[in-house]
Amino acid sequence: MKFADFCRCTVVSFTCVWLTNAAVADEPGTAPDASASPDASSAAAGLWKVSIGPALMVSPKYPGSRAFQVLPLPSLDISYDDRIFSQGLDVLGINLLKGPAYHFGTAISFDFQSRNESDDPRLHGLGNVHYGPKLKVFADYSVSLLTGSVAAYQDIAGTGQGLLVSGDLVANMPLTSKLLVSVGPGVTWANAVYNRTLFGVSASQSAASGLPVYDTSSGIRDVHLNTYVSYDFSKKWVGSVSLTAGRLEHNAGHSPITEQRTELNFLAAVNYRFK
Repeated sequence: MKFADFCRCTVVSFTCVWLTNAAVADEPGTAPDASASPDASSAAAGLWKVSIGPALMVSPKYPGSRAFQVLPLPSLDISYDDRIFSQGLDVLGINLLKGPAYHFGTAISFDFQSRNESDDPRLHGLGNVHYGPKLKVFADYSVSLLTGSVAAYQDIAGTGQGLLVSGDLVANMPLTSKLLVSVGPGVTWANAVYNRTLFGVSASQSAASGLPVYDTSSGIRDVHLNTYVSYDFSKKWVGSVSLTAGRLEHNAGHSPITEQRTELNFLAAVNYRFK
């Protein structure tokens, strides 16, 4: 159901972006002027950025898992006036503040982190952890080729996944007019609720699963390295690949639930630019 749920979210997000733009256009004083020049109409149309295509995501079956899951997803990069957007796993967002070098805003982000007892015999007795949407608050600032960003993800679906805060710094290197490579380090902090749900083992869970009791608290979840590559095959077609290689730390790294501390997340997409 993950693919179907995400598809429904992306359809809703695209509709919301379109309706918001339509509402702005219908406000008093913003109706098209019959005498408006073609250049003005072209400028308004140019505020749209629409790129759509298929994507494939490969990620751990559950946090700390040695096994992987492969998910087909729609790849969206839709925005209006760099204000309202639907990009990647951020199904609907808004830049509350923006400038040539910075953004500050919020979004509803879809997260596939989950864990089912059926994923591995070791998990029997721990109960299931469901995925769901999260409220994201973010900010980024660019200086020359460097971009620093911070983002907080709060569970809003009652899945018990608490709060995650990530900080990243990347160097954006346009190697050619068509090839862009971005690389940089990052760190993720998790609150006590997240760590208890995904990596903790209570006394009752220990009795049911055979795993030792493991108490957790808030702390650094992982350190990671982000790599992103995009290539323009033509004016209309663009391909992109992103890989995040991380290492689980502290509560996450030493949990008896964790099979492997190395964590890899991979996403590949091919998009067609409509505008």
